[in-house]
Amino acid sequence: MAVGLSTYAFFWEWSDRNPTPITLEAMLRRTAALGATVFQICDYPPVESMTADQLSGIRRLADDLGLTLEVGTRGVRPEHLLRYLDIAEALQARLLRSMLQRGPDTPSLQESIETLTALVPELERRDVTLGLETYEQVPTSDLRAVIEAVGSPRVGVCLDPGNTVAALESPRDVVRTCADVVVNLHVKDFRFSRRDGWVGFTFAGAPLGEGLLDYAAMVDLLRPDERGINQIIEHWVPWQGDAATTVALEREWTEHNLTYLGVTK
Repeated sequence: MAVGLSTYAFFWEWSDRNPTPITLEAMLRRTAALGATVFQICDYPPVESMTADQLSGIRRLADDLGLTLEVGTRGVRPEHLLRYLDIAEALQARLLRSMLQRGPDTPSLQESIETLTALVPELERRDVTLGLETYEQVPTSDLRAVIEAVGSPRVGVCLDPGNTVAALESPRDVVRTCADVVVNLHVKDFRFSRRDGWVGFTFAGAPLGEGLLDYAAMVDLLRPDERGINQIIEHWVPWQGDAATTVALEREWTEHNLTYLGVTK
């Protein structure tokens, strides 16, 4: 098991709301400087248009920094996953995270099973494991059913229990449902807060240990050290009104979470 950061830990810093967005290369350098050893390039559209030379340059930089790379996208259409397997291979990434749905493009469960079953030999050939993320648009029981039907250790769950709250699924139940098929773990805490006037709630991120995620119970059940499951830090940092304040808070959460996970002191 290793602890790493995702592009989602830099969500606001690389977004177009930041006047000086951080580059991918700078994200890798900061990840290494903070003591993490994995970086997941997740839902980062620029990677799709990178040339072979540019991808090789990212891989060489990661090697120089001592970082393992992982890749993340959305969707399970065959042509899309094959494109991302090419990217993963160029980056020497052994973990590809995806989701069953990509925007309005939602294959049926049976279509997903057939696509992923046909993909297994390619995953094996390239030594890549596909982690399908838990999230609110697909019931966790359905996601589990797809993985069981595919029946390969090359296809498992990328566990993010906070995502499923929007579908009224308990994070604890989601962890228990997926525990034995988890291949990647997104670590972010979350909490509800009352809106102005006490009318409704906001569900947003929180620093690890300050929200509703029962991290200790999750790790006890998953045994990531024993099973070699990487823990990837993400954030849901609420916008703070301006880029400078928001980016500063995002960086603060990253350092806090790395300390919480024992990477830094």
